[in-house]
Amino acid sequence: MTDQADIQSLEDIRLLVNSFYTSVRNNELLGPIFNERIGERWPEHLEKMYRFWQTVLLDDHTYFGSPFPPHAQLPVDQLHFDTWLQLWYDTVDQYFQGKKADEAKWRGDKMAAMFLYKISYYRDNNARPLI
Repeated sequence: MTDQADIQSLEDIRLLVNSFYTSVRNNELLGPIFNERIGERWPEHLEKMYRFWQTVLLDDHTYFGSPFPPHAQLPVDQLHFDTWLQLWYDTVDQYFQGKKADEAKWRGDKMAAMFLYKISYYRDNNARPLI
């Protein structure tokens, strides 16, 4: 669809994040993992994700955390990340088109690869992240 706008504002980030995590929560593979880990803290998690993507995509520095440590012990593998990425790409494509939308997909891809590598490393070496 060529009449879609690019990601430009916090409202766009909220639409993207809310739609994406609705898909994640309803996904047969990912939903149980996310729902078990996050529990009743979904509003808090979504707020954190708004700040993360606002910082990454809009260069508006509102996120100051470390994104990897909460994910270090997740019981996930390549299939989980492939599913996560497909949902991410589908959500971005459903609502947005343009440079920031492309960047969102690129950054999601790089983040998934890095998280999978690090999770596998810590699992395979019985190690824990420093932070």
